[in-house]
Amino acid sequence: MNQWFECKVRFEKTMENGLVKKVTEPYLVEALTYTEAEARFLAEIEPFVRGTEFEVTDIKKARLSELFFSKDGDDDRWFRAKLAYITLDEKSGQEKRSTQTVLVQARDLRIAITRIDEAMRGSMADYLITSVVETNILDVFRYRPASQDDTNPEQA
Repeated sequence: MNQWFECKVRFEKTMENGLVKKVTEPYLVEALTYTEAEARFLAEIEPFVRGTEFEVTDIKKARLSELFFSKDGDDDRWFRAKLAYITLDEKSGQEKRSTQTVLVQARDLRIAITRIDEAMRGSMADYLITSVVETNILDVFRYRPASQDDTNPEQA
């Protein structure tokens, strides 16, 4: 089962004002293991940092239960939201809350909240959105299985 890994890369970037500055940028990569996450991450970012020295400074598991992607090209930011699911403890009759963290792609906070509500609309569980914050994650790289050899259609 694939997991999400937050990967950070440090490199020298030419800023809009022409100055060169060392920056650390975070990305999210879907992979099976740390090793695969690093390999996939390097393959994805290499075209963007070509010609400059770079270093992967951190790879850690991202504790996310779900990602809500957008098809709208204007949605260029990622928001981390905490959802509290409310259940009733049958023995004590008390409300019980369990929290999960999700990531949602949107252009601003209002749209992020709307996207969460739309995604949760079909859910049978009662929930509260307890927090939504903008992250500094620049991009998310989904898992893509290795393509099969097209020359031999009998391979499966």
